[in-house]
Amino acid sequence: MTSTVRSLGDSFATVPVPEGAGFWRKLLAFVGPGWLVAVGYMDPGNWATDIAGGSAFGYTLLSVVLLSNLMAIVLQALSARLGIGAGLDLAQACRQHSSRPVAWLLWGLAEIAIIACDLAEVLGTAIALKLLFGLPLVYGVIVTALDVFLILALQRYGFRRLEAFIASLLIIIAGCFAFELFWANPDWGGAARGLVPSREVVTNPAMLYIAIGILGATVMPHNLYLHSSIVQTRAYGSGARDRHEALKLATIDSTVALGLAFFINAAILILAAAAFHTAGRTEVAEIEQAHELLSPMLGVGAASAVFAVALLASGQNSTVTGTLAGQIVMEGFLDVRLPVWLRRLVTRAIAIVPAVLVVAAMGDRGATELLVLSQVVLSLQLPFAVIPLVAYTANRRLMGEFAAPRWLAGLAWAIAAVIVGLNGYLMWGMMAG
Repeated sequence: MTSTVRSLGDSFATVPVPEGAGFWRKLLAFVGPGWLVAVGYMDPGNWATDIAGGSAFGYTLLSVVLLSNLMAIVLQALSARLGIGAGLDLAQACRQHSSRPVAWLLWGLAEIAIIACDLAEVLGTAIALKLLFGLPLVYGVIVTALDVFLILALQRYGFRRLEAFIASLLIIIAGCFAFELFWANPDWGGAARGLVPSREVVTNPAMLYIAIGILGATVMPHNLYLHSSIVQTRAYGSGARDRHEALKLATIDSTVALGLAFFINAAILILAAAAFHTAGRTEVAEIEQAHELLSPMLGVGAASAVFAVALLASGQNSTVTGTLAGQIVMEGFLDVRLPVWLRRLVTRAIAIVPAVLVVAAMGDRGATELLVLSQVVLSLQLPFAVIPLVAYTANRRLMGEFAAPRWLAGLAWAIAAVIVGLNGYLMWGMMAG
């Protein structure tokens, strides 16, 4: 059954690609989708897991951050390949090329992943509002509903405006952490050694739990759906040569953007290791606790405020892209086209209603624990997005000449095996107590 609607139909092929232009001008036209995807790799869920990992284990888990980022680069390149080569987003491909029961199962799991992701993003924004303005968490969560109107306002002026807004906030986040690292003065030699994998990551159950949380926070299921759709906002033409060029430029865009995401994720963990672990504060695992301790421990009064500003920018960015991903999943799996305002409200409500209930029931104290748990849930959902993506992009009947080459398909299957293995190990450990 073929799709009757375009992925993100109101933005499909709306960004022009200059014909006959040089490499750099064309690359500039493709810069954008990768940055929206990169947002998901530095959302508030990453903050919770990276702070917990850095304060408890120093620089050791930097290797997990690096490995997760390399996995993400491969998987996002496959997402762009699916969108450009087959003209389908991942949700549409699952609906069209799976049996109906399997498609319904994958849709349900994708929605669970988006709820977990949005829960982390909404809570992160609410925590930032509390740290900066003293706004109670419940009210902060409700305020995030205004993101819907922000997205509508930005997209009315074209998808490029939305991308520019996201990129601006990413620059703010990167700048904030550049200052934080300057003030923290970390052990760069120790950080470099932390990039080398350690056997302890697997043998230490507490470290493994945080490591899988980092994996879930870095390689995110909703990003695979998002990227395969938003690469189609470029008007790159329908010819094979045009699409091959588009695939190359889109891959460069996402790889560079994910390089920035690695810097920010590594910076959060390095900051926690330098500020807390080296001072013996290995118990710091909450964002609010980190905010409270940063200024006195670094001896810089602005450190905590800069930290909160970066968190607010991160949460705001992530709620925007999370809402877009929710729209893509709903439209792709169900093959429906809802009014713009309605589908935005539905996808945003999926996050806000559970977040309000959780914060009201658990209070402020449990917010960060919920953030870490949400990332583990995301990691457990990963195989159900990764395996279909790898299978579809390796399928020559679906992809034709755009099918992933054997070496890339083999690497992607190896990544899928690692993800499934780690998640299985986590489940076994949880059931065994």
